[in-house]
Amino acid sequence: MTYHIVALYQFTPIPNPTELKEALLPFFHSLGICGSLLIASEGINGTLAADSQAGIDALLQRLEQACQLLSSGRGEVKFSTAPKKPFNRLKIRLKKEIVTFKQPHVDPTNQVGTYVSPDEWNTLIAQPDVVVLDTRNAYETRIGTFEGAIDPNTANFTEFATYVRENLDPHTTPKIAMFCTGGIRCEKASAFMLAEGFPEVYHLKGGILNYLETVPEEQSTWQGECYVFDKRVSVGHGLTTGKHILCFSCGEPLTLEDQHHPLYEAGVSCHLCHEKTTEADKARFRMRQSQLGKVDSV
Repeated sequence: MTYHIVALYQFTPIPNPTELKEALLPFFHSLGICGSLLIASEGINGTLAADSQAGIDALLQRLEQACQLLSSGRGEVKFSTAPKKPFNRLKIRLKKEIVTFKQPHVDPTNQVGTYVSPDEWNTLIAQPDVVVLDTRNAYETRIGTFEGAIDPNTANFTEFATYVRENLDPHTTPKIAMFCTGGIRCEKASAFMLAEGFPEVYHLKGGILNYLETVPEEQSTWQGECYVFDKRVSVGHGLTTGKHILCFSCGEPLTLEDQHHPLYEAGVSCHLCHEKTTEADKARFRMRQSQLGKVDSV
């Protein structure tokens, strides 16, 4: 079976997030939707899946009917597929922010950087006076990024503001080109950098996912795979499912090479967390793995 996936977000005022959640939850359940949707007073953000394109079309139509979301080109919507169910269940959560940044003065509905389409991206980042900045976290950048991009090595997105203030100067790095997975983090990051005085801030429209879907592999400057927040773990060019798995212990994406590392033990630990877990932890994980093996063999 092929599962149809939609990744979407939009910054727009939601007067009553609780009311919207209560309206969407039973309808999405009736469609057999799985995945996650975040709702806040500033908008929506989610990745959802159905076993048919008709299910995806129905959920998008419901969002448009409920609060004029994602209609007339507003917001960002990306489609992909997966051979297996990408989420266990449906979760709709109420949040203070649809992407946590903790910079209250930043308002993407007021100002954001200049959008750059995937077919214009290579030309932009090839310019010698442009600083290319990856706004994602370290566990994401480790498996893939654009050639020549700066990795802030952040553990979470809230650290990005500190990195910018401590490492970048609008007077010496006036041109910034940034990117993220689907575009949503760059909405806040670019708004923040403009507020910090950076005069020229560009960001990849639709993010890496849009680039990998749009730009032919032979013309691409992307290196590696792109981390995604579902059971696929990563995707490559054409949004084909990648080759990574997650470490059960630390949640880091692992390559085929990582899985052959002497310290890797399926369901227990990997070379990145082997020294961080106790023997008691490992024993407990081994017991869990053993039980899973018994279930699979039934």
